[in-house]
Amino acid sequence: MYEGIVQELIDELGRLPGIGPKSAQRIAFHILQTETFDVRRLAEVLLEVREKVRFCTICGNVSEQETCSICRDPRRSHTTICVVEEAKDVVAIERTREFRGLYHVLGGAISPIDGIGPDDLRIRELMQRLGDGTVTEVIIATDPNLEGEATATYLTRLLVQPNLRVSRLASGLPVGGDLEYADEVTLGRAFEGRRTVEA
Repeated sequence: MYEGIVQELIDELGRLPGIGPKSAQRIAFHILQTETFDVRRLAEVLLEVREKVRFCTICGNVSEQETCSICRDPRRSHTTICVVEEAKDVVAIERTREFRGLYHVLGGAISPIDGIGPDDLRIRELMQRLGDGTVTEVIIATDPNLEGEATATYLTRLLVQPNLRVSRLASGLPVGGDLEYADEVTLGRAFEGRRTVEA
């Protein structure tokens, strides 16, 4: 344990996801020891993100405006929606340059252990988007882990509608992994090999 403010910095850094005690300590000492590190700029950016960034009112992606750049892009296909768990998954899929439709960010996955059920996700908003019949295909791109599979199964049963194709990303993604960490080739192949899901 360090004295006062140094320990407070380590503790605050350690509260970030994926940052353990050792990593928090390393980051804290990097900030302390590197004179060129612009702490003021970091603080400004953090405050600015809190003030300016919101979630798209249509798809739930991060945006500095009411709607995100993907939803505003007239070149995107409005007949296909790719359903993902988090906004970071949108970035992973966009890197493949394989998908030209729209997205729907659920804001998580069904996880009874964590107390997250279907009502805690943006599923109702997805159903509203499908209401006018414009969308002909929904691609379920949840993570290939237990929670992602539970969410995909739930959505598959919910989305049984005439004139709506429901597909799931093909295998090729590691089971138990996250879309965020998949390389572009693997994720691209998963999109090309997606299959229709039957209820």
